[in-house]
Amino acid sequence: MSFLNAFNISGSALTAQRMRMDVIAQNLANASTTRTEDGGPYRRQVTVLSENKASFSSYLNSALGTTGGGVKVSGIVEDDSDFKLEYDPTNPDADADGYVHYPNVNEVTELIDMMAATRAYEANVTALNSMKSMMLKALEIGK
Repeated sequence: MSFLNAFNISGSALTAQRMRMDVIAQNLANASTTRTEDGGPYRRQVTVLSENKASFSSYLNSALGTTGGGVKVSGIVEDDSDFKLEYDPTNPDADADGYVHYPNVNEVTELIDMMAATRAYEANVTALNSMKSMMLKALEIGK
């Protein structure tokens, strides 16, 4: 595996984890939003990550068993789980039965996902720094 390919793989992982953290932050920011432009409560969003196999060379390398192409965000999908219901007939967003529909965002789940994304980001920074130091050591050998 070449050094530049390894840098690209770690770079793609850093970009994907940053996007994941952005989506989680958006979920936390909208955890109590009961009215959106669509008229209903905010619906939790989830980042879908997949293997990045965009080029012919990455297909060739995977066929040879040498390396993958990193990771990419293949989409951001809405969580279809049920909204939280709370009885509050005085709330202007209450339905005819007096229930307010709150977003399907669980703050504990979001914080755990944020911690996992942060750890993955840190691991990729560590891998990137290790590759950089190995490259510098290889250049010092040639002196």
